Amino acid sequence: MSKIKNVIARQILDSRGNPTIEVDIITYSNSFGRASVPSGASKGENEAFELRDNEHLFFGKGVIKAVNNVNNIIAPELIGKSILDQTIIDNILLNIDGTKNKTRLGANAILAVSLAIARTASNKLNIPLYKYLGGVHTNILPTPLINIVNGGVHSNAPIAFQEFMIVPMKAKKFSESIHMGHKVFYELKNLVQDRGLSTSVGDEGGFSPNFNGIEDTLDNILEAIHISNYEPYDEIGIAIDCAASELYKNNKYIYSEFKEKEKIQKKSREEHIHYLSYLIKKYPIISIEDGMDQNDWKGWKMMTDKIGDQVQLVGDDLFVTQVEILNKGIENNIANSILIKPNQVGTLKETIETIYLARKNKYNSIISHRSGDTEDSFIADLCVAFNIEQIKTGSICRSERTSKYNQLLRIEEILGNNSYYAGWIKKF
Repeated sequence: MSKIKNVIARQILDSRGNPTIEVDIITYSNSFGRASVPSGASKGENEAFELRDNEHLFFGKGVIKAVNNVNNIIAPELIGKSILDQTIIDNILLNIDGTKNKTRLGANAILAVSLAIARTASNKLNIPLYKYLGGVHTNILPTPLINIVNGGVHSNAPIAFQEFMIVPMKAKKFSESIHMGHKVFYELKNLVQDRGLSTSVGDEGGFSPNFNGIEDTLDNILEAIHISNYEPYDEIGIAIDCAASELYKNNKYIYSEFKEKEKIQKKSREEHIHYLSYLIKKYPIISIEDGMDQNDWKGWKMMTDKIGDQVQLVGDDLFVTQVEILNKGIENNIANSILIKPNQVGTLKETIETIYLARKNKYNSIISHRSGDTEDSFIADLCVAFNIEQIKTGSICRSERTSKYNQLLRIEEILGNNSYYAGWIKKF
C-alpha cells in the first residue's frame, strides 16, 4: 500500500550546528522516506518564511514550532493519502498553510514533508529518486561550481564577495570534474600555506584566508589553476557570487575588505558595474551570481545590458526560486540564469514549476545548496532528474557538501555509458 501511516518530524542540527527540521514518512506497507532542509545565511527578502522559535534555546534558532506544526497540523491531514500523488500532497500543504509566503506553518516544515514524500515514493517503487522525479530521460550529470574561497558573511576573511568557485568546463565526465576541482583546491591550499595564511575553511568548505581583497583572491585562484596545468577559460573557469545585497547600503555598494576605514570603498551603481566588467576582462570569470542588490532592478538591467552577453548572470536573492519574480525578470530582460533553491519557495511542486519556466525562456538553471546544510543529498537527484546542467553544493570538503558530490558519483556509475557530462556551453 502507498498510503501514509505516519508523519514524524524532529529537530536536528545543520552544518553550522544550528537546528533544522527533519521529517520521516512511513506508509502502511512500511515504505520509508526521510528529508531534512537547509538554511541560508545570506537570504533574499522574498524567500519563503523560515519558522524559528525565537526563544532562549539555541539563541532563538530552534525549530520546535515547525516540528509541532508537522506533527500536530500537517500529519493528521496526510494520514491515508497516497505518497504517489506528489502534486496533490503539495497542494494540500499549501492549502493548510493558506498564506502567500508560508508564514503560518513555515516553509521549512512544509518543504521537509514535501521532499520526504518524494523520497518515500521512490523507495516504495524501488526506483532511484532522480528517475522517479524525472522519468527515463535523465542522463545529464551537472557541471559543478566548486567553492574554493569563502568571503562575505560565509567567513571572517576580509573579502567583500561571498564565493569564489572554479568550474571544470572540459572534463569528459563528472568524476573527472571532481578530480580537477580537487587538484586546484589543494594547489590553492599550498599557495595559502606558503604565504603563512590560515587554511581554515568557511561555511561552505572553501578556504577563508586573509587575502588582500577580491583581486588578490582571484590572482591566487588563477595561479592555482596554472600550477595544476589547466588552461583558464578553456578547461577551468571561475565563478563568483558577489552577494551584492550584503554590500548595498544607502544606494552604494560598500566593499568593506579592510579594517582601515580609509580603505573601505563605496561604489555607485555605475562604478560597481564597471568594476565587474573590468574583472571579467582581467580574469577567466564565466559566471557572476547576485551581481546587484535584490531590489536594485535598475542596476540589474544596466548590468545585463552591459555584460549579459559575455557572462552568465545568475539571480539568487533576486529571484528566490519563485515563478512570479522570475517572470518579472524575463519580461524586463534581466539576468540570464537563476539559482534554484527549494527552501526559497517551500515545496517540490513549486520548485519544478520555476525550473520549467526558466527552461521555457532559455534561462540557465543552477541547482543549489545553502550555507547551513545537512547530509541530505536530495538536490543531487533533483539536478539529474531535470537534466539541470549546473550544480552548486560547496567545496570538496565537509560531509554536508561532499554528500551531494558522492551521490552524483553514484548516479554516474549507475547510468554508465548512458550518462553525459554537461560541461560548459555558452547559452546567453
